[in-house]
Amino acid sequence: MINDPISDALARIRNAIASRHKIVNINYSKFIEKIIRIFYYIGYINGIKIHRNGIKKSITILLKYNQYGLSVISGIKRASKPGLRLYCKKNDIPVIYNGIGTAIISTSKGLYTTYCARKKKLGGEVICFIW
Repeated sequence: MINDPISDALARIRNAIASRHKIVNINYSKFIEKIIRIFYYIGYINGIKIHRNGIKKSITILLKYNQYGLSVISGIKRASKPGLRLYCKKNDIPVIYNGIGTAIISTSKGLYTTYCARKKKLGGEVICFIW
């Protein structure tokens, strides 16, 4: 039993990058799928595939590396945890590594990156940081 599936998914990605795997499998949930799709649209991963084995689903992520074999993702961190929620107002949206990284923010209108949330003037719960 997993208490925090988002932390588990981010830890699996982090561990796969550390051991230089090309793909990583993650347990499926709609929220995790939305987060991974944002990573894909930003350009941190190469692709997403959703597999169904009977009743159970999983997400396969194709990790992205540059021509030197280094991962595009330098770091990934869970911000808001079940024991300590982290919220930001529209004027206090965090800047990650002077704009190099981004944060995923869960707003009342859906999941957004820091850039989109600032543009639409929305605040919310900070889910994770990626750089």
